[in-house]
Amino acid sequence: MSHRFQRITPFLWFDTGAEEAANYYVSIFPNSRVVGTTRYTKEASAASGRPEGSVMTVAFELDGQPITALNGGPEFKFNEALSLVVRCHDQAEIDHFWERLSAGGDPGAQACGWLKDKYGLSWQVVPENIEELAQNPGSVAALMQMTKLDIAAMKVAAT
Repeated sequence: MSHRFQRITPFLWFDTGAEEAANYYVSIFPNSRVVGTTRYTKEASAASGRPEGSVMTVAFELDGQPITALNGGPEFKFNEALSLVVRCHDQAEIDHFWERLSAGGDPGAQACGWLKDKYGLSWQVVPENIEELAQNPGSVAALMQMTKLDIAAMKVAAT
């Protein structure tokens, strides 16, 4: 059995919610799973101040994409400087991922296909051909007025 080498893997820093977030994300995306969990050892606990035996990292896959989540404490928070992009085949997928990822998130952080989930992580939920649609000024003008993207409206605006 061959293993695909993944050179770059997102590494997400949480205060204490890494395991909860990983399980939540895995429930949303097909072909997803939690791969493994590590816990703070006595030595790691002493160095980090995190409770011994508590979850340190969770390795998981979202639609085959490896991701690692860390319970590192409250020092760092997510911001919009980084987002995960979800490419969708059709409007039904956009609707599904938008509804699930935005649930409990910040409604004030929703614009132009971007949202912030209940953990503070930013996502972009876009059609698979977003680059093609973005070549048309009418589509871009329509996109700039949207919260959740509407593929049909973007195509109409392109004509």
